[in-house]
Amino acid sequence: MPTKTLRIPTTDGQADAFAAFPDHGEPHPGVLMYADGFGIRPVLREMARELAEHGYYVLVPNLFYRHGPAPLIELPEHIGAEARPALMAQLMPLIAAHTAERVRRDADAYLGFLTTQPEVAAGPVAVTGYCIGGLLAMRTAAAHPGQVAAVAAFHGPVGADGPDTLAEITAQVHFGHAESDLTPEALSELNRALDAAKVDYTSEIYPGTVHGFTMSDTDAFDPAGLQRHWDRLLPLLDRTLTNS
Repeated sequence: MPTKTLRIPTTDGQADAFAAFPDHGEPHPGVLMYADGFGIRPVLREMARELAEHGYYVLVPNLFYRHGPAPLIELPEHIGAEARPALMAQLMPLIAAHTAERVRRDADAYLGFLTTQPEVAAGPVAVTGYCIGGLLAMRTAAAHPGQVAAVAAFHGPVGADGPDTLAEITAQVHFGHAESDLTPEALSELNRALDAAKVDYTSEIYPGTVHGFTMSDTDAFDPAGLQRHWDRLLPLLDRTLTNS
């Protein structure tokens, strides 16, 4: 499985990034993968490689490149409850500084870079994201409705921008919510907003999960939740990219 460490030119500098793609000679559909707040690390590289094995070029940018290359903070091998408060204290100022305007500027750069890579096929792309990356995926899809054919977000604050962002979405959408993040009532409210915006979507609470359930290096990890994530993500990409 070929991988690369890359630098993406942006209006604010150079974003370091990780890419994984199949070792076949032909180009493959592109997927922009937004990490959670803990950023690029072994578990994200492994998830990118696993997705690439299904026939995609996967690009994972360092969201907080303005503050330095990844890793920005020292992470333990396993992110448990004891370590989390101190880590989040370091990360929250970076997340707060990552405004919607910055997200849109970066999305322009990331998609422009992704679609010009020789290993990436012409045509639409997909965007997926985890935790805060799910919100970034939504903002990217809203800003590039003609280019993003699919968006998937897992345990992310996907409704944070309200109905205006939903109304801009033309991609097919999947939301996989943690049970600890969303009540059934909140899910119904979100789904009504998606219906009103005429979004083609699936949106569900993954049973028994807590926030961060896809990340195997955290105490939130749920193997069944991660598998459900793949079971939803892969058919979505197959419908929208492989058969487009």
